[in-house]
Amino acid sequence: MSGRQFSLTRRIVLAASVAASLGTFPAAPAATQTYPTRPVKIVVPFAPGGPTEFIIRLVADRLTGTLGQPFVIENRPGGAGGTVGAKSVASAEADGYTLLFSSPGPLVTAAAVYKNLDYDPIKSFAPIAMVIYAPQMVVVHPSLPATSLAELVDYAKRNPGKVTFGSSGYGTQPHMLGEMLKLAAGINIIHVPYRGAGQSVSDLLAGQVQMIFETTAILLPHVQGGRLRALAVAVAARSPLLPEVPTTAESGYPKLIASFWSGLLAPAGTPAPIVAKLNAAVNDILKSKEAQTGLERLSAEAKIGSPQDFAAFIAAETPRWATIASETGIKVD
Repeated sequence: MSGRQFSLTRRIVLAASVAASLGTFPAAPAATQTYPTRPVKIVVPFAPGGPTEFIIRLVADRLTGTLGQPFVIENRPGGAGGTVGAKSVASAEADGYTLLFSSPGPLVTAAAVYKNLDYDPIKSFAPIAMVIYAPQMVVVHPSLPATSLAELVDYAKRNPGKVTFGSSGYGTQPHMLGEMLKLAAGINIIHVPYRGAGQSVSDLLAGQVQMIFETTAILLPHVQGGRLRALAVAVAARSPLLPEVPTTAESGYPKLIASFWSGLLAPAGTPAPIVAKLNAAVNDILKSKEAQTGLERLSAEAKIGSPQDFAAFIAAETPRWATIASETGIKVD
C-alpha cells in the first residue's frame, strides 16, 4: 500500500470512529443547553451567487427564527477551491458560533489536489448536516456550435486550445470534471478558474468562456430561459425537468459522473449537544414546504440525515476524488 493510500485509509477509519463517537455523549452542560446566546456566523467559502445561495439564506433565516439569535452569512472566497474560508472555520473556537457551509471543494477535492493544506478536511471539522444534493451538468454558450457532447468533443478536436471552460476554482469539482472530459475525450480545452460559481456562470453567460460543468441548481434557470445550452447531466438518470437532455453515460462517458452537495459543519471539538441541536433544526427546515418547493424547481433535493451520516458520506467521497485527481494529473505540491 502506498503512503497516500495508507493516509486515505487512516482518514476514513478516523472519520468512522468520530461519527460513531457522536452517537453517545454525556449530559449537556448549561452553556450548551442554552445555545445560542449570541449571533452565529456561517462562513461560505466562495463569492456570493453560487448554487447554494437560495438554500443557505433560507437555512440562516429559519435558524434565526427557530433558535432566537441571528445566523449571519459571511462570504469568504479565496485560496484553492474555497480553502481560505474553510481554514478560518477550522481554526475558530469550537463553541458553535462559527460554522462552515461547504461544497465538495474544501472538503474532498482540495484535499485530493493540494499536498499541503492548512487544515485537515476530516479531522478539523465536526459535520452537522448535509443540506443539498444536485446533479452536475455540462452546458455551453449558445455561440458554440455544439448541441451534444459528441459535437462539443468534435469541435474541440478541430479547434485545439480554443475552447475554454470555467470553474468555481482550481481543484473544485467542476474543474476536475472538465479535466476528466479532457482526458477521456483526448481534447485540449483550457481551464479558467474563478472565485466562485456565480462569477464563472456570469462569464459563461457573457461568452467570456464557452463551457462549464456546474450544478443544475444554478444552471437550470439559464438553460430553461435559452441563455445556455445543456449538453448532458452528469448523473445516472435524466433530470425530470430536462428530460430531453441525455446523461453523460448515454453520451459515451460513463465515468463522468458527479453530484454537487453542500452541508453545514463546525470546528472539530464542538460539543456534541450543540451539533445535535443544529442538526435537528436544519432537518426541520429542510422538511418545510418552502425548502422542498425551491429545491424541486432547481432539480435539487434536500438531504435529511444525522451528523454521522454526513461524516460517513465525506469519508466515502474522499478516496474517490483522490483517484480522479491521480488519473487526471491534477496535483499541486
